[in-house]
Amino acid sequence: MTAARTVTSAVRLLETLPALFRSDPRVDVVFAFDPGSAFGDGVLDLLHAAGARVMPWGQLSRTACDLVVSASENIDLTGVDCPVLVLPHGVGFHKLVPDARGTGRRLSGVMDDPRAWHAVSHPDQIRQLAEHHPALAERTFLIGDPCHDRLLASRMLRTRYREALGLREGRKLVLVSSTWGEQSLLGTDPLLPQRLLGELPLDEYRVAAVLHPNIWSAHGTWQVRAVEAAALDSGLLLIPPHRGWQAALLAADAVIGDHGSVTFYGAAVGTPLLLAAFGEESVPGTPMAELGRITPRLDPHAPFAAQLERAVAEHDAERITKVAGEAFAEPGRSLEQLRSALYELMKLPEPVAAGAPPLHRWPVPEAGPGEVTAMWVRTSGADRDVTVRRWPAAAGGDQDEGDGDAEFGHLSCDEEEQDLRQLASASVITSRVRAGSADAAVGRARRLLDELPGSLLAAVPVAGGSVVLFRNGRAVESTATDPSLAGAVVYARFRARRPLTGTVTLRVGRHEEDLTLREHRATEG
Repeated sequence: MTAARTVTSAVRLLETLPALFRSDPRVDVVFAFDPGSAFGDGVLDLLHAAGARVMPWGQLSRTACDLVVSASENIDLTGVDCPVLVLPHGVGFHKLVPDARGTGRRLSGVMDDPRAWHAVSHPDQIRQLAEHHPALAERTFLIGDPCHDRLLASRMLRTRYREALGLREGRKLVLVSSTWGEQSLLGTDPLLPQRLLGELPLDEYRVAAVLHPNIWSAHGTWQVRAVEAAALDSGLLLIPPHRGWQAALLAADAVIGDHGSVTFYGAAVGTPLLLAAFGEESVPGTPMAELGRITPRLDPHAPFAAQLERAVAEHDAERITKVAGEAFAEPGRSLEQLRSALYELMKLPEPVAAGAPPLHRWPVPEAGPGEVTAMWVRTSGADRDVTVRRWPAAAGGDQDEGDGDAEFGHLSCDEEEQDLRQLASASVITSRVRAGSADAAVGRARRLLDELPGSLLAAVPVAGGSVVLFRNGRAVESTATDPSLAGAVVYARFRARRPLTGTVTLRVGRHEEDLTLREHRATEG
């Protein structure tokens, strides 16, 4: 019997148990959903999507079972007459939470019940139990951490994960990680993702967010997306609460986090960290508390890019991973040791013929790159150079018009941009629909300009490049395949009174290429 109470605990069970009971017809796994949590929204959907057999909670006390497995310490065990194995749903016992019995705060993850056994990931956690709950210290199994083991096994897929998240060569991924509660990252600064996107150039950075499942359950998907609407419009990659965060963590170049387990796992795999929040609910003397002591803080009032660059340059991977390693014993053996504990409690011989439980790598994330359809573009350059930097307009962007003869700013919008205010203000309008010929591109660009009289020019992609059309009818063919970049280069050359023909070196992020510009002449007939 497995007992699920929250999305967090349900996900941990669904991730862990399949490898442990595979190919053993002697074990019948049934899920029971405890509806008593404020964070239970979405649990039944997860279980049904996984094809699990779900029993009504009231039936549990009338069901003969040999073992109850839970990743939540708060389940109602009324009528249960068998051992209970409590799996961690995070990293160890590092957090103090309010005690529902009204006796102050308690260690998160601890079930104070004579039927309970605890799976722990490091011997220090046994000593911690001996200090806080002496009667429980002898009812533990040292297994390690299955999530950590799978992260280590999945590191070789980093390039594949980055490709799936739309990260071109040279583009950095910043992962924002928030646990739940008032002291969490989002609890203290819910609009931090939007502000990050407004400062970090679009072609140099992507921003993804991993939010604790309790945030989704307590507030609902609609509310989460409403609060982060501007960030989502600016390209924020919002990782679903039930899968994908592990791959995003391994793909990340830096993590901005708090005292949640995802931040700690980031430290364990060697990712540079900045802390935007760190709650006092962290238990003193734990590896999490030590991580909070030695990790640099994010200054919300200082430029973000410079802080990220400094965090990466000064990251002491050996020191950080050593602290994180104090939470994980015997890496690589967790599933094997957890299976032994389960079968010992069931008083059943392990299935020797099945071999060791397989350690599967984390799947490639399903979430694709977010579309940004309105960008503030800043161009600068000399005679034959144009440097382009872009920011999402919805996040605020760098809306500086420029202050030199060759430095300009403009708003560029795709025709599919939903905010009509942005469209009406855009100097450059683009289309992602590739035209069949240069003449057809001119026709499409003309229709766009007719529909949006406030725009100076429109850019439409064609095979091998783009066509840029001015409102006065002048058309320029560019070998830039991204119409926004083609429009930016032509706009910059026009504003600087430079020739709109010849070879121009485009620099955007770490990418550099030579573009050819030439006057378009309509095909006769």
